[in-house]
Amino acid sequence: MAEAATGVVRVEKVRGRSALTRCFARYPFKLIAPSKVGPAACDAVWLYALTYGGGIVSGDTVSCTVSVGDGCTAAITTQASTKVYKAVGSKCSQQLLEARVGEEAMLAVIPDPITCFSAARYHQKQVFQVSSNSNLVLVDWFTSGRYENGEKWDFSFYKSVNHIFLGDQPLFIDSVLLEQGSNCSIGKQMQEYNVIAMVVLLGPKLKHIQEQMQDEVRKLMSGQLRPPTSGGSLYTMRTQRAQHPQMPPLVASCSPFGRTGTGMVARVAAVSTELVYSFLRHNLAALQPFLGASPYAAS
Repeated sequence: MAEAATGVVRVEKVRGRSALTRCFARYPFKLIAPSKVGPAACDAVWLYALTYGGGIVSGDTVSCTVSVGDGCTAAITTQASTKVYKAVGSKCSQQLLEARVGEEAMLAVIPDPITCFSAARYHQKQVFQVSSNSNLVLVDWFTSGRYENGEKWDFSFYKSVNHIFLGDQPLFIDSVLLEQGSNCSIGKQMQEYNVIAMVVLLGPKLKHIQEQMQDEVRKLMSGQLRPPTSGGSLYTMRTQRAQHPQMPPLVASCSPFGRTGTGMVARVAAVSTELVYSFLRHNLAALQPFLGASPYAAS
């Protein structure tokens, strides 16, 4: 296996503001910290995570640890989708993230999607340690591959694991596993859908965004169940013939988690990346006051 690439990020209060006090990465991993994102008055540190060559080579392991100190705000994103190249033999490309979010702090992990090429093998694990009043935004999503070129669900293996711990107690445990089988291919199970996304919102500062997203999803899905009309929502694609109904172009659901419902997870499936970008842009726009910029605004 290739030597692990390690990244270390630490955000702490310096003179009353969130500041990047440590930022280290080694090949093939790279971290870019722009000097300014959004208005100067906004107290947030932004980081762009990327790999040389724009993707992860078979057998590479990219690992990163992140610490967001008490009262700080940080956002981690990417410049484009992360490409996972064809596997050599049984070698698996891996990404590992361990993050600690302090008291009254906020961490937003808002990347572009993972795109696995034909025959790729990919494993991702993300572990978050939070406090009772920490705030976490997590977007974890992937596409069927280069589907516009006809490469749909042709990768060999995909696994994504997300754990959130409150102290030593598990608060949220999620795992997605897709593997080509002899009885039924991934493509057959996914039907027309090309993008799968999960959005996690946790913490008191994000309560209103949770409620807004729940309302949006409720309206969206109730509209999908109504007979076709001349109108429609931003995500709705009406059928041409009522007697031959199509699958909705985007489906979504929301569920609370945690003992007092302090967290919410939304799950989305869509026929195109653009529809999910639109969903994320619309539903996460309210993060702008915290982050200084609206997630996915330039996508």
